[in-house]
Amino acid sequence: MAEGKGRVRTWDVARPRGVAWRPDTRLIGDAREALERWFATDTAAGRLLPWLPVCFGIGIVIYFAAEHEPALWGGVPLAGVLAVITYIARARPIAFPLLIGVTAAAAGFAIATVKTARVAHPILQHSAWNVPLSGFIEVREQREKTDRIVVRVHSIEGRLRDAPDRVRLSVKKRMAPPVGTFVQVNTRLNPPLRPLRPGGYDFSRDLYFQRIGATGFVTGAIRIAEPPVPPSAWVRYATTIAQMRGVIDTRIRAALSGDEAAIASALLTGTRDAISTPVNDALFISGLGHVLSISGYHMAVVAGVVFFAVRALLALVPLLAMRYPIKKWAALAALLAALYYLLLSGAEVATQRSFIMTAIILLGVMIDRAALTLRNLALAALAVLIFLPEAVVHPSFQMSFAATMALVAAYERGIPWMQAGADTPRGARIALWGGREIATMVIVSLAAGCATMPYVGYHFHRLGPYGVIANVLAMPIVSVLVMPAGLLAIVAIPFGLDEALWRLMGFGIDWMIWVAQFVAGLPGAVGRIVAFGAGPLLLCTAGLLLLCLLRSPLRWCGALIIAAASLWAFRAPLPDVYIGNRGDVVAVRGASGKLSVMRTANGDTFPVREWLAADADARTVNDASLKDGVSCDEIGCVSRLRDGAVVALPFAAEAFEEDCRRAALVVSQRTAPPSCAATAIDRTVWRQTGAAALHRAGTGWKRVVAYPPGYDRPWAHAIAPRGEGAATPTSAPRDATPRTEDLSADD
Repeated sequence: MAEGKGRVRTWDVARPRGVAWRPDTRLIGDAREALERWFATDTAAGRLLPWLPVCFGIGIVIYFAAEHEPALWGGVPLAGVLAVITYIARARPIAFPLLIGVTAAAAGFAIATVKTARVAHPILQHSAWNVPLSGFIEVREQREKTDRIVVRVHSIEGRLRDAPDRVRLSVKKRMAPPVGTFVQVNTRLNPPLRPLRPGGYDFSRDLYFQRIGATGFVTGAIRIAEPPVPPSAWVRYATTIAQMRGVIDTRIRAALSGDEAAIASALLTGTRDAISTPVNDALFISGLGHVLSISGYHMAVVAGVVFFAVRALLALVPLLAMRYPIKKWAALAALLAALYYLLLSGAEVATQRSFIMTAIILLGVMIDRAALTLRNLALAALAVLIFLPEAVVHPSFQMSFAATMALVAAYERGIPWMQAGADTPRGARIALWGGREIATMVIVSLAAGCATMPYVGYHFHRLGPYGVIANVLAMPIVSVLVMPAGLLAIVAIPFGLDEALWRLMGFGIDWMIWVAQFVAGLPGAVGRIVAFGAGPLLLCTAGLLLLCLLRSPLRWCGALIIAAASLWAFRAPLPDVYIGNRGDVVAVRGASGKLSVMRTANGDTFPVREWLAADADARTVNDASLKDGVSCDEIGCVSRLRDGAVVALPFAAEAFEEDCRRAALVVSQRTAPPSCAATAIDRTVWRQTGAAALHRAGTGWKRVVAYPPGYDRPWAHAIAPRGEGAATPTSAPRDATPRTEDLSADD
C-alpha cells in the first residue's frame, strides 16, 4: 500500500508496474472457437441451399433498380462467364460457395433481362379519346361498382403512337360480355398508371409484365360482332376456363347472396372484386385479407384435403394399403387437384407461385423427402423467380414467402420444443383440451404476422395489431369447414347435390365476416404507419433471412438488424409537399402538420388517397378539412407551409405573374414563364419525372421524384408530346360508359 496526500492506494500485484493491460487470450480463443463452431454449423452440408434463391433474387432486385434498361449482351454473357469460373473453382472450399452466390445473382439479373425482352410490347404514351377498337375478350372481372375486361386488340383506329396489343377497359356494372366474345367498342385510353408518389407501387411495371399496353374505359355501347379471324388457342382455353368458373359462380349465387357469395366465389374461382367495401376493409384491417387472395394457404388446403381424403379411401382397401404406396398416389391426386384449382382460379401470378411451391412439396412426398423444409421452400422460390422474375417486387410474393419461411422456421424450432413434454401427465391433459393445437396456431399466426409486417407497412402503410386474434378465431373454421365444403360442393355440382354444401360454406363465411368486423371494430385496430423507403425494408428483409435461415446463435444478429430497420422506418421524414404525376393536384403540409389539398377542376382524387395513407392520416378524400388553409379563385389556388411560405397552383396563364413573385413554389399543368422567380414544377418537369415529394430545406427544396432524370425502362419510357386520337363516336341504344366516380386509380 502507498499513502500520499491523505489517500490510500492499493498496488496491482497481478502485474508489474508500468506494464500495459493485455486482454485475456483465453477469452479471445473461446470466442474464436465459438464463432468457428457457429460458422461451421451454418455452412454445413445443405445449409447454404436456402441462400441460393436469396442471391438469385438480389440479382433481380438490382435489375429492377437500374435507371435504364440493361442490354441483353451484358447480363447473359456475364452470367455465363461467372458460371465457368465457378465450375473451375469447385475444389476451393471458400471461394466456391461465394462464387455460386455471385453467379446466382448474375443469373437472376440475366433472367430478368431476358424476361423483359421476351414480353416486350407496345405501350400507349398519351391519352386518347374516342378510339374505336375491336378484339377478343380474354379476361372478365366483376367488381363492386364496375366490371373490367381485357381485350386482345384485333384492330384499332386513331392517331396513336405505339398502339397497344392488349387493353384493359372498365365497363358499366353487369354489361361486360363473356370471355371469348369478339367485340367492337369506342374507348378512352390512357397510358398505364405510373406511381402516385415517389417510392409508391409502379402499376405500369405490373401491367407491362401482363402484356397490357393501355387502360381506360368504354364510351358508348359494346357491339358484339362475328370475329373476322378464328380465336387463338389461348382465347379458346380462356373461354373454357371462364365457362367452368361461370357455372360454379352461378351455383354459388343461387344458394348464397351478397358478401357470402362474393367471398365464396373469391375462394374458389379467384373473382374477388365483387366484395363490398365495408367487408373488404374489415377483412384487411383485421388481418384476414390474405384469405381473399388465392395463395399458398388455399393451395395447401385444397391439396391437403384431397391428399388426406384419397389416402383415407385407399386405406380402406387392405390389399392396396399393404402392397402399394398409397401415400404417393394420394400426393399425385393432390397435385392434379392443385393444378385444376390453378386453372380454375385464373392462373394469376400469385396463384402460379403458390402452385409451384405446392407442387415441389408434393413431389417431395412422392420421392420420400420431407415435405415442409427450408430446402423445399428454397427450391420453390428459385422456380418462381426463374419463371416469374417480376414477382420479386410484388407484395404478394414478398409476403407469401416471408410468412412461409417464418412458419417453417417456427415449425422446425418451436414445435419440437412444445412436443418435448407431450408424454408427461400435464402434457396429456393439455393435449386432451386441445391446448397444443391452440398454442401451435398462436405461434403460427405470430410468426406469419410478424414476418409479413414490414411488407404490409411498406406497401399498404398499416399494421394489424389484432391479426393473431382474428386468425385464431377464423382460420380453423375456414380450414375445416369453408374450404372443404366448397370443394365438396364443386364435386357435387354434376349430381345436383351442391346447394346444401354451399349453404354450409356460407355459415363458415358468415363467421369469418363477423370475426373480421368484430376485430376491426376494436380500439386501435387500424394501425397506420407513415410510409418509409426501400432501405428499411431491405435491411429488415436481411434480418429476417438471418433469423430464419441460420441455425446457430448467430441468427440473433437478425433480430438486432430488424430492430435497427424498424427504428430507421419510424424515423422516415414527412414531405412538405406532394405533387401528382400530372401536375393537377398538390398537397401542402400546413401549420397544423396535416396535409391540405389543392387541385384543378379535373384533378384526380386517387393520388390524394395514396398520400393520406402514406401520411398515416385517417381522413378520406372527401374530408372537408383537406381544404383548410387553401384559398382559391377562378385562376388558381394558394396554400401556406408551416414556415409561412406560399405554394401556388395557377389554373390560368395570367396567374403566373403574381404567383411567381410571391410564392416559394409554383405547380402548374401549363409551362411556367422562364422569368418565374419561384421554384416551378410545370409540365416540362412533371411529364419527365412523374409524381414528386418536396422537403423544405431552408429557403430551398429537396426534391424526390418517382422517375429520376435519365430513367428509361420499357414500362416507363420518356413521355412523348401529348397527342389525342380522334374519331367519331357512334350512338347506340345501351350506353356502357361507367360513371366517373366508379372508376379506380388505374383505369
